[in-house]
Amino acid sequence: MSSRSRIHQPLYRQSEIYAREGVDLDRSTLAGWVGATSELLAPLVEAVRDHVMAACKLHADDTPVPVLAPGNGKTKIGRLWTYVRDDRPTGDITAPAVWFAYSPDRKGERPRQHLKLYKGALQADAYAGFHHLYEGGEIYEVACWAHARRKFHEIHIAHASPTTSEAIARIARSTPSKLRSGAAHRRSARPSDKPGQDLC
Repeated sequence: MSSRSRIHQPLYRQSEIYAREGVDLDRSTLAGWVGATSELLAPLVEAVRDHVMAACKLHADDTPVPVLAPGNGKTKIGRLWTYVRDDRPTGDITAPAVWFAYSPDRKGERPRQHLKLYKGALQADAYAGFHHLYEGGEIYEVACWAHARRKFHEIHIAHASPTTSEAIARIARSTPSKLRSGAAHRRSARPSDKPGQDLC
């Protein structure tokens, strides 16, 4: 499991490595072990997912991952969806966590399925697959300064202007320390049992 997960060693390569050492471990045996381990870890994965989805704010993103297609030795592109709960910058002491979900494609139905019970703020990029999530009102969009700044920067490189310069400068002044002090001020104005609770 460690070789497969940490250094991305496919099972057929592990089987070959063991064979060179005189250990006969068929790929199907290794696959069975992986499946059994996945079953044992399923309750932990569900607990992490439940903890992450209980947040009032999530960060979401996806990234392409090469996946070995069975039988032909070629790779295809799957997606690894990442959902992050971390409000430490606002003073919340709840444990941060990340829940990962794999899908074989990037269809918009994937985040819809992952977030079907979620209610709260979602910070994500401008991927169109997230847009339909904001229509019902249960999930509301939180824009990302990094993505906004990137667009202004690209325009500024192509056609520098006072407007793009001002936009980039204003975004730069919106530092995390100012956000933290604003959150602290809101907490002192409305005391709560737990730090960050009033932000939900």
